[in-house]
Amino acid sequence: MGNCSSGEKAEGMCFGSSPHKSLHNNGRRTRKKINGTVVLMKKNVLDWTDLGASFVDRVYELLGRGVSLQLISSLRGDQGRVIAFEALDNLGYQPIMRANGNRGTLGRPAYLENWNAKISVLDGDDSFNVTFDWDESVGIPGAFIIRNHHHSQLYLKTVTLEDVPGHGPVHFVCSSWVYPAHRYKHDRVFFANKTYLPSDTPEPLRYYREQELNDLRGTGSGMLKEWDRVYDYAYYNNLGLPDKGREYARPVLGGSQEYPYPRRGRTGRPPTKSDPNTESRLPLLSLDFYVPSDERFDKVKLSDFLAYALKSVGQLLLPEIASLFDKTPNEFDTFQDVLNLYEGGIRLSNGINHKEIRACIPGEFLKELARSDGERFLKFPMPDVIKADKSAWRTDEEFAREMVAGVNPVVIRRLQEFPPASKLDPMVYGNQTSSMTREQLEKNMNGLLVVKNKKLFILDHHDALMPYLRRINSTSTKTYATRTVLLLQDDGTLKPLAIELSLPHPQGDSQGATSQVFTPAEHGIEGSVWQLAKAYAAIVINAGGVLETTVFPTKYSMELSAVIYKNWNFTEQALPADLLKRGVAIPDSTQPHGLRLLIEDYPYAVDGLEIWSAIETWVREYCSLYYYTDELIQGDSELQSWWNEVRNVGHGDKKDEPWWPEMKTRTELIQTCTIIIWVASALHAAVNFGQWPYAGYLPNRPTVSRRFMPVPGTPEYAELGSNPDSVFLKTITAQFQTLLGIGLIEILSHHSADEVYLGQRDSSDWTSDVQPLEAFGRFGRKLVEIENSITVKNNDKRWKNRLGPVKVPYTLLYPSTSDSQRAIGLSGMGIPNSVSI
Repeated sequence: MGNCSSGEKAEGMCFGSSPHKSLHNNGRRTRKKINGTVVLMKKNVLDWTDLGASFVDRVYELLGRGVSLQLISSLRGDQGRVIAFEALDNLGYQPIMRANGNRGTLGRPAYLENWNAKISVLDGDDSFNVTFDWDESVGIPGAFIIRNHHHSQLYLKTVTLEDVPGHGPVHFVCSSWVYPAHRYKHDRVFFANKTYLPSDTPEPLRYYREQELNDLRGTGSGMLKEWDRVYDYAYYNNLGLPDKGREYARPVLGGSQEYPYPRRGRTGRPPTKSDPNTESRLPLLSLDFYVPSDERFDKVKLSDFLAYALKSVGQLLLPEIASLFDKTPNEFDTFQDVLNLYEGGIRLSNGINHKEIRACIPGEFLKELARSDGERFLKFPMPDVIKADKSAWRTDEEFAREMVAGVNPVVIRRLQEFPPASKLDPMVYGNQTSSMTREQLEKNMNGLLVVKNKKLFILDHHDALMPYLRRINSTSTKTYATRTVLLLQDDGTLKPLAIELSLPHPQGDSQGATSQVFTPAEHGIEGSVWQLAKAYAAIVINAGGVLETTVFPTKYSMELSAVIYKNWNFTEQALPADLLKRGVAIPDSTQPHGLRLLIEDYPYAVDGLEIWSAIETWVREYCSLYYYTDELIQGDSELQSWWNEVRNVGHGDKKDEPWWPEMKTRTELIQTCTIIIWVASALHAAVNFGQWPYAGYLPNRPTVSRRFMPVPGTPEYAELGSNPDSVFLKTITAQFQTLLGIGLIEILSHHSADEVYLGQRDSSDWTSDVQPLEAFGRFGRKLVEIENSITVKNNDKRWKNRLGPVKVPYTLLYPSTSDSQRAIGLSGMGIPNSVSI
């Protein structure tokens, strides 16, 4: 057998000193040594509990069963490949061949060197040398096969070939978990960073490319495991726990006209015992959930996330925490009690019983979750909205400003008819037209009549909530369908004029709504009532979960989102289209983005349009480099299959809508990609990372209302005169729900230390093509310009909505591409490349 290693024998690719060399390359051996560098992260670096696997892996290395790589030619295909060797009497071995379908010629296996010499004790990457024996006559390697014969997985980051004959360096950017080889039905293959359209892919690589896509599609059946790499679809049929009783049952979202919904990732878990249409759920804190491994948090990030979740939310400590609240259980008595969450925290008793906690929570999290050494527990960072001024959040100016610069700046629209009308079916819901009168508005408008002058705006939550109010209000939550009308003032700020609170008619839905209209007041009971009205107007969920506990629609949260999805339109997710639809902008070809904002000082829209334009320019430049004709788009089988899947599977309940781009032109491709990047990056940042700065102080953004507006003549109404703060706190989110809510908000608002921001890449070698690299460089520089522009605008006192009474600068669309200000933790800035939760 010559000098074959045991690993090469196992791979079936050792030619050794066999006299049948002529079967390989017709006997012409022009082999060269190619040195390579492999950068990876060992699993045991990330998981200190996996020491046994680490020991086994070291033994495997000693036995020659380590990690091997085989190069694949991009230029020359074999007519056959070796699958085994047959022993010949005293003559060595004869290779047994199988038809290869012109797959790329394979090189000999090469093994990572000195695995056992590198024992990492700190988190980080390891670099390994690898030496390939390559026949230069078969051309440039375009891919490689990796086989991991270890007991545990590894995270493969990059592979670099230093000096390929006739070519120079070849880079492979992998960024993928590689599990032990026996977990896979097919070899793991990675491709060089040369970009091809499917029709231009070198013939020797096509088989491997097609097999890779098949592996990612999966078969559509079976329970998916940790090492699977399948991206498949399912209905949202995993929201309920019907085995616990009817109260915990939830409808299936998706696949019906009543509850249309985008699809989720399929896991294939078995159904529940009591309902075959509901998928079973995992136990609380189980980490055995299926997400394709490359989409999961790494173990360091996941541990940080869970530690924050357990420490902040403390969902398992409900009986323990509830026992700590002494004076008035489940209530804040004063606003100072709320402030204590940030200034002092809650002290745990030294004698608290942790028995139930220890039974449920991994030991490494327990010390952070509940300390008995006197350290303050449940102390949260101070939210930005109360850092400079503890009461400025209560002003009308701040209430209105947050509609254009707060955590939800994407709902306000121009009021184009008065009184505000409804789109609900009058045959079902009766007359739902607003009961507001001109007299109610005009007393705060300085005599102006401005509907025609485009000065009135509305925050309208009426139609979305009204159909669900009877069911929502049958729970512990008590809320209204709301309309808030605002005036755009000469200084660019918004002034609330009236808030309408509506309920279904007590004699039936067909009788319409019963409504109350409240107007601004500063003092006395009227001022307290106005504060409550603003609280009612200001506002991935499962049965009994934290969001159902802390968010106002309770068990109907997901159903409500399904109803809202009925009006979803993909093309309207483009920022310019959204602004035009809401009437807050009008077409204007003289303006840089082709439209003019009616609220000139609209921070979300102003910064957003800059980001949108930068993304669109980058997408256009990149797509035009490869799709220089519309025919290339129409002929791209992979692109067309992807778009067909997005439309007909991912959004199958809306697949017949007429507004879908047909994906036949470059314009449609650019539009589609720009929308997707915008939604997954900038839009997500704008509505997510401001949650802690604004909603971390829950009185500013209550998620639950527990009582209706006090009625004149009742003790509750009288209390508005004697103790208005107490009435406010009894109305909004309760004490324990506040703890859960702000704990969750804190988690969702965090940027991790390894966040990759828009305009950044993990590797500078993500493509070997020069023009895309140059275009991406321009994109990054433009984002840095936008950062500087945002800083200048935030310091310009003309733009009052960028700072407001609370003195919180608008930075939610500050890209952080430059890293000049590290957007780590609760920074309230930074646009990640994509949604991470």
